[in-house]
Amino acid sequence: MLKETFGSTKPIISMVHLLPLPGSPLYDAKGGVNAIIDSAAKDIEKLQDGGVDCIMFGNEGDRPYLIKSTPESLAAMASAIAALKPIIKIPFGVDYLWDPVATVALGNATGARFGREVMTGVYDSDMGLWQPDAASAIRLRHNLARDDFKMMYNVNAEFASPIGTRTIAQRAKSAVFSALADVVLVSGIMTGQAVDTSDIKSVKEVLKDTPVFANTGVNIDNVKSILSVGDGCVIGTHFKVDGNTWNAVDGDRVKRFMDVVNKIR
Repeated sequence: MLKETFGSTKPIISMVHLLPLPGSPLYDAKGGVNAIIDSAAKDIEKLQDGGVDCIMFGNEGDRPYLIKSTPESLAAMASAIAALKPIIKIPFGVDYLWDPVATVALGNATGARFGREVMTGVYDSDMGLWQPDAASAIRLRHNLARDDFKMMYNVNAEFASPIGTRTIAQRAKSAVFSALADVVLVSGIMTGQAVDTSDIKSVKEVLKDTPVFANTGVNIDNVKSILSVGDGCVIGTHFKVDGNTWNAVDGDRVKRFMDVVNKIR
């Protein structure tokens, strides 16, 4: 499944962080959607040239984040991805922060192979009380005849603390058993912050048959240790100029990172 969906048995999934979409406070109305497309196209070119296995589109610029999508932002994101598809040479996925149902709808509309979201649990978050709806998202996936669209469940959400006393391993095992997670993601406390490898290890110990990926904070210095315990990773911030989340992709950083990964693999 990993090779077919992500292009590798130890995949490196690189984020394509879209500029703020229509409706968000930081949206550039003068540049419009064309500016979003142009920025993403430059990043995609550098990521593909650098040798990443696949890419994932995310509306990272839409701060403060919504728990439910808006029509204008979801339509703009779908439109931007459709415009970019002709230049995409590797598998791609989608993530609408922080709406699982919107992510599935977006994946279906764009023909994405996979999606990522916080799907289970209840959280005390920067966005208020956060209650994801895995059931509606997975039912929509089935009703759209897209059971092939793999869902990656982030089981310790950034910018939030889970309510309850279950360990991360218990939450991960439950997400697979009761909510049909295809892949489990383990995150740091926020975007760009490193994952604790002990968390990946504890989740992997209870999920023998489900891939477990690092979701944040992967860099050239820790990727060897992360891939030694996990099955892959999602990376965004480290590939940016100066390692700044809001900068453009730095092609040289991508190439150096992938050279290290290919030696490991």
